[in-house]
Amino acid sequence: MNEKIILGIDPGTNIMGYGVIRVVGNKASMIAMGIIDMRKISDPYLRLGKIFDRVTGIIEEYLPDEMAIEAPFFGKNIQSMLKLGRAQGVAIAAAIHRDIPIHEYAPLKIKMAITGQGQASKEQVAGMLQRLLNIKDEDMTPFMDATDALGAAYCHFMQAGRPESQVSYKGWKDFVNRNQERLCKR
Repeated sequence: MNEKIILGIDPGTNIMGYGVIRVVGNKASMIAMGIIDMRKISDPYLRLGKIFDRVTGIIEEYLPDEMAIEAPFFGKNIQSMLKLGRAQGVAIAAAIHRDIPIHEYAPLKIKMAITGQGQASKEQVAGMLQRLLNIKDEDMTPFMDATDALGAAYCHFMQAGRPESQVSYKGWKDFVNRNQERLCKR
């Protein structure tokens, strides 16, 4: 049976969560989850360097086939959004550096995939993941960033099981080339 490893990332500038799941057939299990803690680093550029180093290290340790990352939530504070976007970009760059395909999911989509409710709390998402992945209480973390990252990975696992998400295109030309019959009928 084919095995796939999915790395999930919950971007952050103070704490970045990560979660790793193994998929065999249609069954997922947790391999690891944790955080990258940057609260003691005051220089914002050194924080970005740590994100790159740690995400690269996680990739080297678990050898994921794909990465699922949570899209930044659009808030009112522009400076916070810029910082979060940089953190996300550096995590994406680490995956690109290792030739890992990246999939981005909005927080609402992740919550819907796991709980069936887009307005679910972080605690509800963590509780549902614990049940879905059979995670023991002692393996749970107090950091919701880690369970949010695990949620991104699990959401990607759920989406990958749907036939419509199996099709991916390398660009507009690729789409047109692969859909000539459908496009010519119109």
